[in-house]
Amino acid sequence: MQQWSAIWGARDIYIDGFFTTVYLFVTSSILAFLLGCVFLYIHEGGKHLTNRLLMSFVSVMRTLPFLILAYLMYYGLPQVGIRFEAGTAGLLALWIYHGAYFFEIFRGQRIVMPKGLIEAAVAHGFRRHQVFIHIVLPYVTMSSLPLLGNQLIICLKDTAFLCIITVQEITAAANSVQATYFIPMKAFVVAIALYWIVGLGLEFGIRKMQLFSRKRGFMHV
Repeated sequence: MQQWSAIWGARDIYIDGFFTTVYLFVTSSILAFLLGCVFLYIHEGGKHLTNRLLMSFVSVMRTLPFLILAYLMYYGLPQVGIRFEAGTAGLLALWIYHGAYFFEIFRGQRIVMPKGLIEAAVAHGFRRHQVFIHIVLPYVTMSSLPLLGNQLIICLKDTAFLCIITVQEITAAANSVQATYFIPMKAFVVAIALYWIVGLGLEFGIRKMQLFSRKRGFMHV
């Protein structure tokens, strides 16, 4: 009971860490989604050199451990005169890293997209950007919701690595509490519960979007 009292006394640390984690997760997810959309639009253009550079960048991100990227953003860039605060470096790392994965998810769905949808849009006089915004993007987004949900969960878990570069998120809060009161089990159980709360909210949102997607005909039961 005394240990739980210590946890309660340190609640402000957990609250601050929770809101930092939610901010990093939500902001980086939105930015990564937009980056994936931009990459897909560039890829749709069909420029050989541009596509090769894009795919090379994505390949590097897919084979690079996220923790190393976070290290490079925070500790490596100052060596070339570029310096970010820990939170900004972490946010940029999450954005770039998961933007590449979002693009790969979208690209995979674009490959299996029925050609008739594009042909019909072109026949009706849609221009390239109109086809992408009104046909391609809604289709690849709605049809890939389960994959996007998994990627978002990974993004949420990757925020925990940012404690290594001194970002005060949930894991850093738990580590601070266990180091102060020497109660690692209970300190990290609380951290797990906080991650779980965010994950439940994410799963609920994905399920609602899947129901909407099925009603619009993008997914099948």
